Amino acid sequence: MESRRLKGGGSVQRHVLYLGEINDSQRAGWEKTIEVVTGEGSDRVRPRQMALFAQDCAPASVPEAEVVQVRLSQMSLQRPRQWGACWLFTELWRELQLGEFWRERLGASREGTPWEAVPATLTAQRLIDPGSEWALHRTWFERSAMADLLGGDASLAAKDTLYRCLDHLLEHKSALFGHLQNRWRDLFGAKFEVLLYDLTSTYFESDPPEDAPDKRRFGYSRDKRGDCVQVVIALVLTPEGFPLAYEVLPGNTSDKTTLRDFLRKIEAQYGPAERIWVMDRGIPTEEVLAEMRASDPPVYYLVGTPKARLGPLEKELTERPWEEVRAGVEVKLLPQENELYVLAQSRDRIHKERAMRKRQLKKLWARLKELRAMKNLKRDALLMKLGAAKNESPAAWRLVDLHLPQPRQAVTPETFTFVLRRDTLREVRRREGRYLLRSNLTGHDPAALWKFYLQLTQIEEAFKNLKGDLALRPIYHRREDRIEAHIFLAFLAYCLHVSLRQRLRAKAPGLTPRSVLEKFAAIQMLDVHLPTTDGRHLVLTRYTQPESELRLLLEHLGLTLPPQSPPKIQPPKTPLSSEVPKPM
Repeated sequence: MESRRLKGGGSVQRHVLYLGEINDSQRAGWEKTIEVVTGEGSDRVRPRQMALFAQDCAPASVPEAEVVQVRLSQMSLQRPRQWGACWLFTELWRELQLGEFWRERLGASREGTPWEAVPATLTAQRLIDPGSEWALHRTWFERSAMADLLGGDASLAAKDTLYRCLDHLLEHKSALFGHLQNRWRDLFGAKFEVLLYDLTSTYFESDPPEDAPDKRRFGYSRDKRGDCVQVVIALVLTPEGFPLAYEVLPGNTSDKTTLRDFLRKIEAQYGPAERIWVMDRGIPTEEVLAEMRASDPPVYYLVGTPKARLGPLEKELTERPWEEVRAGVEVKLLPQENELYVLAQSRDRIHKERAMRKRQLKKLWARLKELRAMKNLKRDALLMKLGAAKNESPAAWRLVDLHLPQPRQAVTPETFTFVLRRDTLREVRRREGRYLLRSNLTGHDPAALWKFYLQLTQIEEAFKNLKGDLALRPIYHRREDRIEAHIFLAFLAYCLHVSLRQRLRAKAPGLTPRSVLEKFAAIQMLDVHLPTTDGRHLVLTRYTQPESELRLLLEHLGLTLPPQSPPKIQPPKTPLSSEVPKPM
């Protein structure tokens, strides 16, 4: 027990560790016969019965049992390690039947290494405490209870074992996502008719590769790291966040060149079906959309359209009435050839975009006044400061018309002027909070189309979790196959992340997967060593008891902690024989 002092002068006790039936206040507890395992490895012998007594207690007569007296004054707690989050990981791993999946494909080595436990170790570190394979080998494995939970030893985290395992993972990527689709359907009733598609990039802190076919290239960086080479990741998710497939593409890949290949990939892996693809603008081309409309069975799409496209359609849309699909959301429908345009406006979005535009315009206008009032400001310096102002307020920049001084002309209030472009402002105000959607789902409810499009936020959240919570970036691997294996492990960890999130939605919607992992990480495991009077050690491997809040969470999630491990008796340590040096 741990005693905590209260502010009022009293104290409370917290249950820290449970030692089983060993209790020095009850003699009957000492005389209770327990089963122990003696020896380690090849020295392990058949379990037998032993009776435990304190060193200062006279042993009672216990038939057919060996009597062991322990030195309570020399009890020690050794090897503290994180157990709770690791145990929760193994529960998710077991629930998705990933142990059986990898066992069938990786088997065991000739040295006896259980290869199916190595992907589990790599994925556990990526989910619980993301870091490199080197960090796992050096520190993380020893500080975790993965060896206890997987029934392995330090060989699971050997450096060569980890990197050799990475080399055998990618070939099973398609089979893994097919396996997970079946498990998610069985566990959560997941449906796969609506697919969200988007792309992101992740960078490397390394020099550009010399090999021409290498995927690490300079390109448009979503991470704002244009100085680093990168790869592009294309991802397909369901609205619940379950990933169906992903692909690693060269870093200079254009978004609009990727959709056709991904349509073929999903159809080849999961078969032809009537699916609805939801995408943002800039991904599909007119040729690909025409192919989707002409396919058999038809492939449906819902895609965002640039607001500039509103111009040719604005006259026809103005004549049509608004239809309220839900509180605060209205739509206008405009049927075209085999397509449907949906103009949607959200009052909340109008207020948000209008506030953002006002904030930027106010900031830009104040900065322009400062620049005009500066004395002895050269024209070149003015241009540089204007570039910085444009970068800080890009949305407001096109609302201002600037008149700049001529070359070699001094910057004065007369030569540098600016006015508000009121016609552009009226157009921007009219389009704030509005979305123009395009679809070949001509018979669907407009409210359903709006809901489908809003679900694109799920894929943005997936990228945020991969890059933030699971620390996908930056990548330090140099070999291309190891780079893709690193990304594969991040996605495997995300699959467990989304499975946990789906559980929480039904049982504890106020919690995130990361917060739950942190709560479970409070449960530690340690070894309780009780020396015996005959030189041996009674070892009890115990995890600490959860706090009341965590016990409540376990109950809500329907999880039950496993029983404590049985005690072990370690033989006495024999001193190493000293070698006598030979005469020269």
